[in-house]
Amino acid sequence: MASCRSRPPCVGTLSRGEVSENSGFRSRPPGSWGCPKQMRQNHVSSSTRQQRRSWTNTNSGERKSHSYFGDSGGVVAAEEAELVAVLREAHPYVNLHRDSKFVVMLSAELLDSGSTLDGILKDIAFLHHLGIKFVLVPGTQVQIDQLLAERGREPTYVGRYRVTDSASLQAAKEAAGAISVMIEAKLSPGPSIYNIRRHGDSSRLHETGVRVDTGNFFAAKRRGVVDGVDFGATGLVKKIDVDRIRERLDSGSVVLLRNLGHSSSGEVLNCNTYEVATACALAIGADKLICIMDGPILDENGHLVRFLTLQEADTLVRKRAQQSEIAANYVKAVGDGGISSFPEPLGYNGMVTTPNNHIGRPIWEKHTLTFQNGVGFDNGNGLWSGEQGFAIGGEERISRLNGYLSELAAAAFVCRGGVNRVHLLDGTISGVLLLELFKRDGMGTMVASDVYEGTREAKVEDLAGIRQIITPLEESGALVRRTDEELLRALDSFVVVEREGQIIACAALFPFFEDKCGEVAAIAVASDCRGQGQGDKLLDYIEKKASAFGLEMLFLLTTRTADWFVRRGFQECPIEMIPEARRERINLSRRSKYYMKKLLPDRSGISVVRTFQYGS
Repeated sequence: MASCRSRPPCVGTLSRGEVSENSGFRSRPPGSWGCPKQMRQNHVSSSTRQQRRSWTNTNSGERKSHSYFGDSGGVVAAEEAELVAVLREAHPYVNLHRDSKFVVMLSAELLDSGSTLDGILKDIAFLHHLGIKFVLVPGTQVQIDQLLAERGREPTYVGRYRVTDSASLQAAKEAAGAISVMIEAKLSPGPSIYNIRRHGDSSRLHETGVRVDTGNFFAAKRRGVVDGVDFGATGLVKKIDVDRIRERLDSGSVVLLRNLGHSSSGEVLNCNTYEVATACALAIGADKLICIMDGPILDENGHLVRFLTLQEADTLVRKRAQQSEIAANYVKAVGDGGISSFPEPLGYNGMVTTPNNHIGRPIWEKHTLTFQNGVGFDNGNGLWSGEQGFAIGGEERISRLNGYLSELAAAAFVCRGGVNRVHLLDGTISGVLLLELFKRDGMGTMVASDVYEGTREAKVEDLAGIRQIITPLEESGALVRRTDEELLRALDSFVVVEREGQIIACAALFPFFEDKCGEVAAIAVASDCRGQGQGDKLLDYIEKKASAFGLEMLFLLTTRTADWFVRRGFQECPIEMIPEARRERINLSRRSKYYMKKLLPDRSGISVVRTFQYGS
């Protein structure tokens, strides 16, 4: 499924939101390609759980494996059963992604990879026909350097930017043009005529494939002379033409955004591809920025880092700021204090803290975008001063001395600017884009600013807020009554969601480590905040926390909310499946129903320390 490569660069140990000084972001040894084979795990709901059986072809004696679907009564071959299971798992995400705007950055390294790129573009065409709107931003750094080498010229970089002399500008034009033509060609073919007509479509509209629009969608200005260095025809993003891009997307086109900008004086300027991609994602209000690279983000143990909150990604980048110019530029761009003064994340996985800075504002508070010239940059001293978008490149990125820190810094920057999700994908894995978008756990690294926003471990001062939320549910009989003393003893097990200083939701996880399971309890959301997904946020947080603790199952007791939990993967179970230590304290007179859910294994590479034991 994946092309073979050696172990890619690592991000470093993620322990409670921190990274060790000696770990991670290691460079890849030159020429060491070949990776462990990616294993695909299908999660099939109980309604589609398959019972294998085989039968014998009486004509040939050949034995074939088949799968029986209990909900249909039919028998199909194993590969067809797998297809059905995959489609059923993908079903909820199809409507979720429809009409979304995705900015996809294709790394220059992948554009030379033939069949790998073919597969990515086929998947983009497929997703486009499902209703996703794409802006593609292809990289050109490698191709420009190759053209210069063929002409006996050496590329020159200062920091993140190329010094674009006349030879480099000519190479940039040729590279951008060739890549544009190649992408347009690969997106042009339609599906098989035979397959389409088999299902009754006699039109020929499908023969045109995907329509691709290119053009002067952004304006640029010269970088000029910086610290005595004349950057020549190197440009900075000045203005994104948001209206024209949205118009093309709404008309059914894929927009191809080259890194060649045009100045107000009619010059062609060579801009940094990542700066173009990040500026575009922020300006058009993209739902996702997707960076498809030539490798995954791993921790030092070789585990794929599947998820990082904005806080965690920010902390990782800041930890490397003294060794990396790109990381240092990120810190300079986003501010909020230096490395020494930046607060360490507290509690589980770094995702539970909302400390205040010296002026009383939350460190993780989102910046409010002000739109000028179609781009979300203002002229103050905050996030959007200086360069527009976040540029990565130069010798540091080529050498990969810090692994994929560059892409991680760009992801954190964009998340802080208002794009909720950034996905960093290993493009060498066949079908990685589809797997990331249509599987629950995905196949890459997601950096998110909104998933656990405001979620943290409970503190003593939260007791009154928790009491205010759960008291109405206790009075209605939906929750078991707890005295203030009982609630205080169990406080270490509680997680809360805080908004503007108020507790708006809470939940508890009581682990039974010997039984490798945990009890979910007291999920409650303030009445005026229901219907906003806070309950799902808490449950998802609890599940990830339980997985990080090494627990394999979650269970709960409920009298009123069974349907809510069933829709989220819980199944009714007998009381015998509840840990004995918990069964002894069950009030049988409540006649509660018992539900259990098997947790997905924790593959995040994030280790957490047990910080509490079960409280009554």
